[in-house]
Amino acid sequence: MPESLHESHRIQALDPRLINQIAAGEIIERPASMLKELVENALDAGATSIDIEVDNAGVKRLKITDNGHGILRQDLAMALSRHATSKIHDLDDLEQIATLGFRGEALPSIASVTRMSIQSREQDADQAWLVSSDGNNITTDPQPIAHPVGTTIETRDLFYNTPARRKFLRTDTTEFKHLDQVVRRMALSRFDVAFKLSHNGRVVMHLPAVPADDPRRLKMVCGDNVPENSVYFDEQREDMRLSGWAGLPSFSRSQADMQYFFLNGRLIRDKTVVHAIRLGYQDVLFHGRHPVYVLYLEMDPARVDVNVHPTKHEVRFRESGQVHSFVFRTLQAVMSRSAGEVGSLQVDAETGAAAPKPLSANELAPQITQQNPLRYRESEPLTPQQVRDQITGYQTISQGVFRASPSQGMVEPAVISSTLNAITLNATTLNATTSVAEHASDAESEIPPLGYALAQLKGVYILAENTQGLILVDMHAAHERITYERLKSAVEAAAVRQQPLLVPVTIQVSDSEIQAWQEQRELFDQLGLEVEQLDTKVLVIRSVPDILVNADVSQLVRDVLSDLVADEHSSRITDTIHEILSSMACHGSVRANRLLSIAEMNALLRDMEATERSGQCNHGRPTWVQMSLSQLDGWFKRGQ
Repeated sequence: MPESLHESHRIQALDPRLINQIAAGEIIERPASMLKELVENALDAGATSIDIEVDNAGVKRLKITDNGHGILRQDLAMALSRHATSKIHDLDDLEQIATLGFRGEALPSIASVTRMSIQSREQDADQAWLVSSDGNNITTDPQPIAHPVGTTIETRDLFYNTPARRKFLRTDTTEFKHLDQVVRRMALSRFDVAFKLSHNGRVVMHLPAVPADDPRRLKMVCGDNVPENSVYFDEQREDMRLSGWAGLPSFSRSQADMQYFFLNGRLIRDKTVVHAIRLGYQDVLFHGRHPVYVLYLEMDPARVDVNVHPTKHEVRFRESGQVHSFVFRTLQAVMSRSAGEVGSLQVDAETGAAAPKPLSANELAPQITQQNPLRYRESEPLTPQQVRDQITGYQTISQGVFRASPSQGMVEPAVISSTLNAITLNATTLNATTSVAEHASDAESEIPPLGYALAQLKGVYILAENTQGLILVDMHAAHERITYERLKSAVEAAAVRQQPLLVPVTIQVSDSEIQAWQEQRELFDQLGLEVEQLDTKVLVIRSVPDILVNADVSQLVRDVLSDLVADEHSSRITDTIHEILSSMACHGSVRANRLLSIAEMNALLRDMEATERSGQCNHGRPTWVQMSLSQLDGWFKRGQ
């Protein structure tokens, strides 16, 4: 065998510069990757203000200045060495990482593909120092320089010495979008830190520091309409705390582009968390829509491993079941509490508009002319007798619903103090009898959130008045949710009843699916599935929940096992039960074109207020919309 061939198979140590560039290939994909690593270092250094300047989307130049605790002169050169860090010292630190960065790879990796300089002044130092590197694994000796307490890191000419990788960069516009997204994510992770971003000498983002629960930062980063269409909450259980803003179901989006989940200040995308959040929004999102949320989970760092991926976006929970249950139950409760809130619905959830723009009289006139043979004509003055007849007619219509207020010259909703009696809303019919008593004293008046019914429109919508203005209710969608929630409660109260199969069903499974079944046997029992193992790769299904007796139980169990193997969680059985109950509720609810009395409409409104998630039907469609008096005034240009 030729000697050269022997040499090619020899094991040898890699050149340090090559090692750094290999690491850079894992960490530095584009300028935004560098920015993320450098901002994380600044935050770990205790910075409360971070100033970012970029030219050509960071490819030509990227400069980050922070007011953190700085770096000692003797440590500056060491900062550009591989696996050199101030954030971990021993194995105990590695098992409970409380910082954003810790591997000690970012700076040397960035320095290997850019021309880098570091200026830093430590908290108690009289002098700042500068070191630089030009990608050749050689760092200059520290030089004195004027600089405030903190650190400035500047990089130039990204991938100048690896042109093949530079070809994979996109246009400046695309690369800057990625940079902007990184800054926004970091700004959401730390409200107490001020951020400033400049591009090609122009300031494009300036975010002052605010308190942790201040919605101003959320408005600046995500948009003005996000806080007002979200619910802020702060829940704690044992050593876990979940807080943040959960978008109302009506404020969903077509893409999952406004979802932020932070674990101990670190943005993560974890399958356990994603699944738990999806379950929390179960039954309230329209098909194909995605919720908006900015959530913060705090827990003991020792209970989570963040050292599973170079980008640290993926984590591994030591008790994933407890985390999943906590996130799911908390969000489910938040959605239930927010269901009856006035203003929890906007008509155009994509743009954030509170209501559609009405047509002007000039735009409306041609449409009316085309739809019927009537034509406009000049108004004729009414006689005094005609005016009196009209007033008498309005008083007759409003009897029992409105009462006059002589002092204000307007009408107000009648005060209803007695309870609505003998209300029964079930899956087959809507029966309502009411006992209504009117009281003249304003002190006894208390208008409920959804107000009182005024009339029914086209046999489909209920018109009601509350303190804010006008409420429109889709009566079928609303009753469908009420019926559905009652069916679910009835099933849960009776526990899951099993129905033995006349002929047990056997299925062939893989080794991983057998292991998943063995580890999660209690889950199957809780859901009413009696499953046993016949052979090394054979399971037999003997009993199923009685409501699923006609379902494809073989495929259902296979899907559950597949979920358990992939995600360690499964909601297939619960989802299937809910689909059946949803279908029953849909067919058993009050239908469109059913004429309801005022008492029946008020009974439905009161049941909506008492029902969880009543803001949406089972399919995620809205059940009601609020039109405020100010909106109505704007449409008709009152006060303008």
